[in-house]
Amino acid sequence: MIRLIVQRLLLLIPLLLGLSVLLFAWVRALPGGPATALLGERATPEAIARINTLYGFDQPLYIQYFKYLTRLLQGDFGVSTRTARPVLDEFITRFPATIELTVVALIIAIGIGIPLGYVAARRAGSIIDHSSVVVSLIGVTVPVFFLAFILKYVFAVELGWFPSTGRQDPTINATHPTNFYVLDGILTGEWDAAWDALMHLVLPGIALGTIPLAIVARMTRAAVSEVQNADYVRTARAKGIKPARLRGDHILKNSMLPVLTTIGLQVGLLLSGAVLTETVFAFAGIGSFLAEAVFNADYPVMQGFVLLIAVVYALVNLFVDVSYGLIDPRLRRQQ
Repeated sequence: MIRLIVQRLLLLIPLLLGLSVLLFAWVRALPGGPATALLGERATPEAIARINTLYGFDQPLYIQYFKYLTRLLQGDFGVSTRTARPVLDEFITRFPATIELTVVALIIAIGIGIPLGYVAARRAGSIIDHSSVVVSLIGVTVPVFFLAFILKYVFAVELGWFPSTGRQDPTINATHPTNFYVLDGILTGEWDAAWDALMHLVLPGIALGTIPLAIVARMTRAAVSEVQNADYVRTARAKGIKPARLRGDHILKNSMLPVLTTIGLQVGLLLSGAVLTETVFAFAGIGSFLAEAVFNADYPVMQGFVLLIAVVYALVNLFVDVSYGLIDPRLRRQQ
């Protein structure tokens, strides 16, 4: 297991190195160069020359990249041109919000998707099976931002059941030691703040979790359908193993490997979908801040956030790979 973790961490090095090259080349390929992108199209030649000298854009590309890579290795992802704060600080400040939203979306996707897919596979050809297929297709095809607007209009504006924007009611004077609002409310005993933060997560969590829910349900249905017809399942059934144990140890457990892979891949989808969802609900996470960076041409934020999100995505997939060994002993021995 340790060997697997070390191998995956070592693979992060060429991945991030290649991504840094692409990001570096992307900024230098902008129309007019990075100085024009920072100052705007109406920048004077004198101002552009001053920015080029200040940031070293007038130096050879290999020297620029070496300095850029050196700063990255030192944890310096640049400074936001809009807020004048370090990019890493902005990421750390807003990352808990996106983590909370992603966790809620995953709970919805896994908590509904796996049981729905399992029941559909066990009752193949029934109305439940056909309904799950239809629901999955609808869930995959409906855009995140469209569903977000519908949920916001119906349940926040018309019915008033849930808050429409933000992470918490501004009238609540809450303490935030960790910046995880729900957890902070529990740790400090401010239950009204925890409940309010949770209510603010419901609508964006549903909007963000719908597509992963549909994909997880379809993958679970396919995996269970394949496993329940396997020879070892028929043998176990013929030996008289109790149905509950047969469903849990032989069918569901052995169906989880492809489902876990799907869930790990959905994390990237959730992080990308958070850009749209957080923007619609004015949710102060890395997604909405990244969208603002795009509109304001804040290229240090865009470069830094993409790299940091790539690290998070790689670590999540490492966790998924490690969990394989916990489910399948054969893989644990190979690792």
